[in-house]
Amino acid sequence: MVSSSVPHWRPRVLASASGLDPVPPAIEEERAQEWCPFVLWRPTALPEGCDTSVGTLRREAPPGRVAAEGRSPWSDANPAGYRTEISGGGRRLRLKQFLYDWAFPAADHPCLWGGETRPYEIGDGRVAWLGTDYMEHRAGSARLAGTTVELSVLEGEFTDEELVALYSGLRPAVPGAVPRVLATPFSELSYWARHPAEMVSVPTGPYHFHRRGKEHEGDWIPSERVTAFLTEQGLPVTVGSFRANSAATFGDGDTVRELEVVYTTPTGEELRLTAQKTGGGRLEFPPRRDKHPAVEELHTLADGRPLHLAHLSAEYGACDAFWQHPDGYDLRLLGSAHAGMGRDPFLALAAALDAELRLAGHAEVLG
Repeated sequence: MVSSSVPHWRPRVLASASGLDPVPPAIEEERAQEWCPFVLWRPTALPEGCDTSVGTLRREAPPGRVAAEGRSPWSDANPAGYRTEISGGGRRLRLKQFLYDWAFPAADHPCLWGGETRPYEIGDGRVAWLGTDYMEHRAGSARLAGTTVELSVLEGEFTDEELVALYSGLRPAVPGAVPRVLATPFSELSYWARHPAEMVSVPTGPYHFHRRGKEHEGDWIPSERVTAFLTEQGLPVTVGSFRANSAATFGDGDTVRELEVVYTTPTGEELRLTAQKTGGGRLEFPPRRDKHPAVEELHTLADGRPLHLAHLSAEYGACDAFWQHPDGYDLRLLGSAHAGMGRDPFLALAAALDAELRLAGHAEVLG
C-alpha cells in the first residue's frame, strides 16, 4: 500500500454525464487541479516567440454518451483531461494531460506508438520521448508523477531542444496536491477502476498482449486489503524501492484469468506485474513482439529458466519482461522509463522478484 499518513486526493466529479460542458471551459491550471485525479502541470517557459497559453478542462463524469466537445468518441467513458494550447509567431502546439489508467501506458508514450522515438532526460531522472504521433505530427510524451503529458505540434516548426525545454520547465500547478495524489492508490484514481465503463483496447508494451475487449473487466481489491491479499497470493508487497499500490483480478465471470499488481515509488515511477496460470490468460509464452521498435534480448535466471526482455533504451527503459514460474505460472513485468530504470536495474528487479516468488509458492486465486 502507498503511504496512509498523507490524506488521499479526492477530485471533484460531475453527478452525471448530462452535466458535461458542451465545450470544455478555459480555466487556469491552479483552479483546474481540483477536478483532476492526477498531478496537473503548467509550463513555466514558453518557446521563443510563443506568447499565448490557453488551458481548457474536460471534467470527469460517470459513463454516458452525450454531445460534448473533447470527449472520446470510441467509449462511453468521461474521464478528466486538461488541454493547453501554446502559440505565437505562426507556431502552435498543444499539451494534453490525463491519467492513462485503463492499462499500463504503452512504453510510456502511447501517442507515439509504432514509430521510432528518442528519449531525453528532463530532470530528476524523468524522461520525455519525441517522435511522430498517430496524426503524423511531431510529438512528445512523458509520464510525470504518474500523469501522461502528451505534446503535438499543430502548426509551424519546433526544434527538439525547444520541446525538451518545454517538458523540463513543467511544474506542478498546485504543489500541495502532489504528495496527496502520489499517496492515493491507483485504484482510487483510475476512472476504469471506479466506473463500469467500456474498456479500451490498447497496446501495453514492446511484447504483444491479447488485448481486453470492450466489456468492462477488473475487480480491484479494496485499498486496505491489498497487503493482506498479496500475502495470501504469495506475491511480494515490495520490489526493491517499489511498494504495492493496487491490485486487481481480470477474467470472465467467476473465472480469474490474470492477477495484476501496480507497484510505485514515492515519486510516481511504476512497475506493473501480471501473473496467470500457464495458458490460462492473455499472456503468451514465449512472447512475441508487438509492432513498436525495441531491442529484444534473452536472459537466464539463476536456475536456468529463460527471461525474455524488450526495451526501448538500455539507459532509460521502458522495459518489458516475460518469464515462467516453475510451479506453472506465466509472469510479465513492465517498467516505466526513468534514468534509474534502464535495462540493468530492471533486470535486477525482475530477478529479485522471481526469487521471492519461488520462495512463496503459488497464487491461490489462480488455482
